Amino acid sequence: MRAAVGVGLLLLLVACSTPTKSTPAPSPAPSSSSSEPSPDPTTPEEPDPATSEPLVFAVHVRRPPADLTRRQAGLLLDGGVRRWSQLGLTGGRLTVTRKPAALRSLPRDTVAVLPASKVGPEVRVLSVDGVDPLRDPDDYPIRAAGPDPGPVTTVTVVGDVMLGRRVGERAAAEGDPSYPLRPMQRRLRSADITVGNLESTLSTDGSPTQGGDSFAADPRVVKGLRAAGFDALSLANNHAGDYGGTALVQTVDRLVDAGLRPFGAGRDLAEARRPAVVERHGVRFGFVGFNAIGETPEAGPGRPGASSVGMPIRTGSLDRAELDRVLEDVRRLARRVDVVTVLPHWGDQYTERPLPIQAYVARRLVRAGADLVVGGHPHWVQGASLVGDSLVVQSLGNFAFDMTTPETNEGLVLEATYWGDELKGVDFVPYRIGADHAPRVVPYDAAERTFANFWRFSELGAASPR
Repeated sequence: MRAAVGVGLLLLLVACSTPTKSTPAPSPAPSSSSSEPSPDPTTPEEPDPATSEPLVFAVHVRRPPADLTRRQAGLLLDGGVRRWSQLGLTGGRLTVTRKPAALRSLPRDTVAVLPASKVGPEVRVLSVDGVDPLRDPDDYPIRAAGPDPGPVTTVTVVGDVMLGRRVGERAAAEGDPSYPLRPMQRRLRSADITVGNLESTLSTDGSPTQGGDSFAADPRVVKGLRAAGFDALSLANNHAGDYGGTALVQTVDRLVDAGLRPFGAGRDLAEARRPAVVERHGVRFGFVGFNAIGETPEAGPGRPGASSVGMPIRTGSLDRAELDRVLEDVRRLARRVDVVTVLPHWGDQYTERPLPIQAYVARRLVRAGADLVVGGHPHWVQGASLVGDSLVVQSLGNFAFDMTTPETNEGLVLEATYWGDELKGVDFVPYRIGADHAPRVVPYDAAERTFANFWRFSELGAASPR
């Protein structure tokens, strides 16, 4: 490990345009047999990018994102930084570690300097000169000897997308059925794969089953969903059946016709259980969903509905037979793809506190082969944890909705970075839903309440010393 970090330091000195305070090596004496100067053995050669990896600066996962200059990075490596203020960041004294074992409980006053292959989603990795070493490893200026990162794939997951009722009315007034998606369109499109939970039908061919809480969006929103970069959408929720089975099937067909991949509900149980599979850079990502809230009928043989699991707090005690069916779907999918993501619709509404049953079911999903679990339905953000190497997020909150309380108008976008099939890093991007029902990114320091709710019941980073 010391050798790897040492190489990284030498390579930093080559890469940085700003000199550090190190004493330069003396110039070699001229050779008596040649007018050309002898090569300086102390000068490292530029590394071959194919045989190197980023040397990264990792901090506690709950610290805000930050960007270092090359000079600041060089000072960190030289041992010239003792306080966070020297990096333009908040905090008191700062220490540096080069021990990979420290990452799972990295203190909040510590920066870990390690090859990128050693880090994962348990920490936040800082960018240097605006380059993220996990997302853009080939462009990152600070290198260490190591393996090539392989294909890099970015995956964005958003929470509940409801484009009907007052959201649809405002969109119609703007003359654009996809108006609520426009402010975030560029960000969503920038990911290699974008996924969310579509909590509104695209048809009213039937009677509303939930009165004024029946959600149906203009079918023309499919163009906006596609333009916003969505690749797959879960219909495993309690509103996919708001206008009956015919409308649900029409919703599935309209998404498919638009080039989108619906999952979690369908014209029968076989279709509801069918995963969405998206391949990027030779890596296959699979998605399954299930509804634990009820209201949308359970799919069955020849019967439209959602893939469902009975769970507290809405549909009784845990139905183990239904859970076993979903676990088998996860196991089967894990044999087909490289990364398995599960989107459950579960939990209690209007609280940051997840139910204990959610953690239990999440562990079962991970043991079956889930690499990422991202829940929906509570309308508030709920916490995150690592189960082994798999990330579980209980709820990202509403993404587009027409609710009125502050917590229901705030949420997080999950942006995940994979190297091959390995989750290397995650970022939780805060946003606020405006009076026009459209979400817009807000600065990290303006999302204090959102993160307070999120971290209060997160195990991710909780074990680290303060």
